[in-house]
Amino acid sequence: MAAIASDPIEARKFARSVVDRLRAAGHEALWAGGCVRDELLGRTPADYDVATSARPDVVREVFGRGRTLAVGAAFGVITVIGPRGSGQVEVTTFRTDAAYTDGRHPAGVAFSTAAEDAKRRDFTINGLFMDPQTGEVHDHVGGRADLEAGIVRAIGVPALRFGEDHLRMLRAVRFAAGFGFVLEGETRAAIERLAPRAATVSPERIAAELRAMLSRRGRGRALELLAETRLAPVVLPELTAAEGNAEAEGAWLRSARIVEALDEPSLEAGLAVLAEGQPAALPRVVARLRLSNREGTTACWLRAGLDDLAPRNADELPRNRPWSILQPWLANRDSPALADILRARAAVAGGGADFAAWVTACLERPRAELDPPPLLGGHDLIRAGRAPGPALGATLARIRELQLDGVLASAAEALAWLADQPPPG
Repeated sequence: MAAIASDPIEARKFARSVVDRLRAAGHEALWAGGCVRDELLGRTPADYDVATSARPDVVREVFGRGRTLAVGAAFGVITVIGPRGSGQVEVTTFRTDAAYTDGRHPAGVAFSTAAEDAKRRDFTINGLFMDPQTGEVHDHVGGRADLEAGIVRAIGVPALRFGEDHLRMLRAVRFAAGFGFVLEGETRAAIERLAPRAATVSPERIAAELRAMLSRRGRGRALELLAETRLAPVVLPELTAAEGNAEAEGAWLRSARIVEALDEPSLEAGLAVLAEGQPAALPRVVARLRLSNREGTTACWLRAGLDDLAPRNADELPRNRPWSILQPWLANRDSPALADILRARAAVAGGGADFAAWVTACLERPRAELDPPPLLGGHDLIRAGRAPGPALGATLARIRELQLDGVLASAAEALAWLADQPPPG
């Protein structure tokens, strides 16, 4: 897919200009796929794709080699780079695909017509073409009726479409959940039957689909559909139990409702919620999906925070713990996400709302108050006669605790306290 443009208005203008230039050169050209679907749904397309009768080498001649990328030329795809702020457009020659031999790519392509091109696409709602000049929709696969009825239906034989690219099963779930649509019966049955094949999809592609599912509208329903279609234990085996485990299935559905209730959803927050009761599994998920260091660290930190801030017994109020214990969680850059999960969990579970509100209020305090500068540093301790080494760090940590808990209020008080402490043996 083309890269997300920074300016939707400029992206639209550029995508139309691509069609205009191809037509001026004597070729058929139409908007294709997801941008047409979004236009008909009244949404702003995230990006634009163009389908054309022009061959890849001709597309490069029309737009110039300096403004085009031929990375996908073997499959008839040329990327046309627009002016600043307008993004880029993938221009694909009308084609039919040979057999798929690797669960992702066709062994070859043959250039064809718009009608044939539509038949090789994944779902009917993504198989539409539009003339951006007139608004006329070209529908060769019944996609417009499915769009109006709210149905995600594979084009042709579902098992064949999913056999060509196993990721399409996850895409079907994402589209159904995100648009509030239903999976057509045969399409759903094929996913349930072929779900184990999703294990052959690369970790990066699975992560990209989960990232999209868990950060957008319909994320709770997406998690429910993953469970219902038997995809959940394939793409997130560490966080799911064997089929028929009613307790684990109930926990997954509760997590889905919490994820749906988030104000600032993300992959990291979603995984942290799903790892309820099994924090040790989360690092394995992060490693297998090859998430970025930032994503992995954040997901594990959120899970640890949720567990550490949980009441230790029925009578405990976490907010009454020493500030030195609470402050590291609240002063962290990811504390807003932690507060969001606490709020969402309270809204779903019906408990913990007071603590969630208290955490949110704490985050509104001035930064200097929430995370004051340390009273002393390592050099201060060395100047005071302490030897460098591991004990130095432990002493600094203890001084920080006393500072946060209001026992020490200045550097002078910290040095006085230090003078009363015997050097480590």
